[in-house]
Amino acid sequence: MTARQTLELRNHQQLALTPQLQQSIRLLQLSAQELEHEIAQAVLDNPLLERQEEYDIDRPEAKLEEPDSPRDEWPVLSLPSRSADPYADSERPDAAQPETLGQHLLGQLRLTRAGPRDLALITLLIEELDENGYLPSTLDDMAQCLPSELEVDVQELEVALRLLQSFDPAGVGARSLAECLLLQMALVPVAQRCDPSILRCARQLAERHLDLLASGNLTRLREALGCTQDVLRQAHALLLSLEPRPGRAWAGSQADYVNPDVLVHKAGRRWLARLNPSVLPKLRVHPQYESWLGEAPQRGLMHEQLQQARGLIKNVHQRFETILRVAQAIVDRQQAFFEQGAHAMRPLLLRDIAQALEMHESTVSRATRQKFVATPCGVLELKYFFGVALDTDDGLATSATAVRSLIAKLVSGESSKKPLSDSQIATSLGEQGVTIARRTVAKYREAAGIESASLRRARATLA
Repeated sequence: MTARQTLELRNHQQLALTPQLQQSIRLLQLSAQELEHEIAQAVLDNPLLERQEEYDIDRPEAKLEEPDSPRDEWPVLSLPSRSADPYADSERPDAAQPETLGQHLLGQLRLTRAGPRDLALITLLIEELDENGYLPSTLDDMAQCLPSELEVDVQELEVALRLLQSFDPAGVGARSLAECLLLQMALVPVAQRCDPSILRCARQLAERHLDLLASGNLTRLREALGCTQDVLRQAHALLLSLEPRPGRAWAGSQADYVNPDVLVHKAGRRWLARLNPSVLPKLRVHPQYESWLGEAPQRGLMHEQLQQARGLIKNVHQRFETILRVAQAIVDRQQAFFEQGAHAMRPLLLRDIAQALEMHESTVSRATRQKFVATPCGVLELKYFFGVALDTDDGLATSATAVRSLIAKLVSGESSKKPLSDSQIATSLGEQGVTIARRTVAKYREAAGIESASLRRARATLA
C-alpha cells in the first residue's frame, strides 16, 4: 500500500475573537476602579486619546498682544524672598501623621534603662507585632532565625517580652487571647476594683475555659469553675470590659466604600435604572491630530493608534450600555424589592436575564460582577438580586434572600429566654407558606451571621 498526497477544499465557519472583541469582553468584567486604571494606562500609552475634562483645546487660543514699548522697558516683577513671607506654603509644616503602635512602643522603650542588647531584642519584638498588638511568631522560631553568632537564646527573648508586655497598652505582646486577658487582669487598678472571687473566676475562664464559654454550655461551665451563677455572670462582665485587641486604637482605619455604577430612582410608579455620571469616563480622540491623520495616507503607527483609540471609546460605551440594560432588566423583575424590602425579593437566575435580553449567561455574569447599584436599601452588588427559588404553598416561589430576611425577622422578635430553634423557625416559615427544611434554615441562618439558639440563650443569660 502506497501513500499519496491530495489537495482538498473545505468550507467551514469559525468564530474568532478579534483583539477588539477580546478588549470588549475584558472591559465588561472589570470593576469601576479597575476600568479607571485601564483607561489611565491607555491615555498614557496613546497620545491620540485624551479625557475631555482635562483639556479644552476646542476653545480658540488667546492671542498675545505685542506691547507698545520695547522689551527692555517692560516693568520688572520682583518676587518676594522666602524669608519675607513667614506664612508661605513652602514653609508650612507637613500635616501630622497618626502615630503607629510601633512608634508608641518605641517611645516608651527609649524611656527605660534597658541595655543595648535588650533594646535591640525588644525592638525586634515590636517589629514582629501585628496590627492588633499580638506576637504571632513563637520565641523559638525567632531565636532560630537570628544569626548564630549573636548567641540569643529563648530565655533572653522571654525577658525582653516581659518588659514589652509591661508597656502601654495593657495586653500588648500577648501570644494568645487568653494571655492578653490575663495581662490586663494583672494590672493593679483592675485587681483593686474587683472582688477576689470574681477576679479568680475570670482568670480561670480566660486561662482554661474560653472555648467552653464560647459554646454557651453554662451548666458545664459552672461545674468546671465551682462557682455560682451570679459570680459567673460578673466574671463574664469583667472579661467583656477588657480589650481583646490592644492595638485597636493605633490600627489604621481604611474607608470601605464603593462608587455605584448604577443609580435607581422612582419615576411615577416604576423604578428605573440610570448610569452614575461620576463613573462615566469622558474620552475622545484628539481633534487636531484626527484631522491631520484624516488627510494623510492611511498607514503608519499613528493610524494604528487612532484605530485603537476609537476602538477603546466604542468598547467603553458598549460596556456601560450593557451594564445599564442588565441593571434595568433586574430592576424590572425586582420592583417589589424596592417597594417593600428584602422579604419581597423574587427568585431570579442569570438565565432569566440572558433570555430576556437575548444575551449569553456569561455576558450577564460579567456585567454583574463587581458592579454596584445604589438603592433605597443601600449600595448593593448586582449579583445580590439573583437567588434560587423556594416553593410556597400557594404555588408561587420565593427567593433565598427573602427567606433569610424572614429568618432574621423571626430571630429579632424572639424571646431572649427561649430563643427559636432551627426546627421552630422552619415551622414558623411553614405557617407563612414557605416550605423549608431544618438544615436549610441552619444554612441560611449561618449565612446571615445569626448564632445558634444555644449560643443566643447563653448570651442572654450572661447578660
